[in-house]
Amino acid sequence: MSSESFATTPEPPYYAVIFASQRTDADPLGYYEASDRMIELAAQQPGFLGVESARGADGFGITVSYWESEAAIHAWKHNAEHTEVRKRGRLEWYEHFELRVAKVERAFAGPRADR
Repeated sequence: MSSESFATTPEPPYYAVIFASQRTDADPLGYYEASDRMIELAAQQPGFLGVESARGADGFGITVSYWESEAAIHAWKHNAEHTEVRKRGRLEWYEHFELRVAKVERAFAGPRADR
C-alpha cells in the first residue's frame, strides 16, 4: 500500500463509517462495477472526505469512508442509487457485514519508525 492509498482527511473531529464484510462464494456479477460506482458517487456527496478499502483473498474486506458530519452520512445513506446497491449487496454479494459509525477525535500519521 502506498501513501496515495490513504485518504486525506482534515484535522479532527470528523466521522468514519467502517464497513466490514465477508463476500459470498457466488460469482460477483456486477460487484466490482458497483463498488467503483459507489466510490465515484460518494466522492460527489457534500461532506465526503475520502475512503480507504482493502479485501483479502478469503473475501473479507473493510472499507472506511470519512465524512464531515453525521448529517453527511445520513444523506449518503439515503442516496437512491446507494440504497439500491445496498439492497443488492444484502441479497447477492455479502455473506455477512457489519457497519459502524465512529467520531474521529484524534488522528496521527507518519513514516515507519525504523526509517
